[in-house]
Amino acid sequence: MALMAGAAIGMAGFPVHRPRRLRRTPALRRLVAETRLTPPDLVLPLFVKEGLDEPAPVASMPGVVQHTIVSLRKAAVDAVAAGVGGLLLFGIPAVKDARGSAADDPGGVVQRALADLEAEVGDATVLMTDLCLDEYTESGHCGLLTTAGDVDNDATLERYAAIAIAQAAAGAHVVAPSGMMDGQVAAIRSALDGGGFPEVAILGYSAKYASAFYGPFRDAAECAPQFGDRAGYQQDSANGDEALREVAQDLAEGADAVMVKPALAYLDVVRRVADAVAVPVAAYSVSGEYAMVEAAAQRGWIDRERSILETLTGIRRAGADLVITYWATEAARLVA
Repeated sequence: MALMAGAAIGMAGFPVHRPRRLRRTPALRRLVAETRLTPPDLVLPLFVKEGLDEPAPVASMPGVVQHTIVSLRKAAVDAVAAGVGGLLLFGIPAVKDARGSAADDPGGVVQRALADLEAEVGDATVLMTDLCLDEYTESGHCGLLTTAGDVDNDATLERYAAIAIAQAAAGAHVVAPSGMMDGQVAAIRSALDGGGFPEVAILGYSAKYASAFYGPFRDAAECAPQFGDRAGYQQDSANGDEALREVAQDLAEGADAVMVKPALAYLDVVRRVADAVAVPVAAYSVSGEYAMVEAAAQRGWIDRERSILETLTGIRRAGADLVITYWATEAARLVA
């Protein structure tokens, strides 16, 4: 067989592959990159706290704050200007109780924030809401408790349905149930459809693991369990096949997209889910992943910007269509 001019001949008589030819310059590397990270791929989580006069920094998450309604609006506008694909809201109420009453209160902090953002940014971005009870209950658990102190799955589903209606009425485009209750997607889909909100989508936290990487988030959302843990309803980190069963169940119940959380320690699960489904797959780069990079960068141990982009690109390469990340606005500007 004739060889291209200038091709080197290897020991077996074939041309020697020289991949470095396509790595020589930044322009060449960009041209042949297999994975692209673009601003619309990114979703920014935001915390809004009732009763604040000014944003409150989260000590364990440098650069992240609990927002006021006013500062939340500015952060949303900045994210939209950077091209970020969506915003994911978490609320911290002034008062918590056993049933998480503030979660579906029309005057609750997330509902007021949604209405404000709907007026400010409209359809320029996707407004998503965390749909859970842990930020709203005295216990810090994701559901209502029995007298024995266990999470009551079916009673919790009734609360989730009510929260979904409240969030949809306030302007949510997507609700994201994160409590890992059995049947949560079906209960929420039924409530939304029956309540006149069939157009509101559901992003299921389908494979949410009981993880040590949530610690800083619990500072930000003020939702650490007051007793026990959430291992009885979140997934065991040892299990991969179980994630596929959970995803299949959520899709059968009406989920429009699915999520794997956390991301970095579960990239194999992201890949398996992406290969198994025909809906968008999100991966949540959680607070502990964020805090590790920020802490190491503050000490000069790593290159911060390169580490951020390498982390997020790796999550995309594993198969995530959407990456939920506290770096969303900054990363969108870096890759624009």
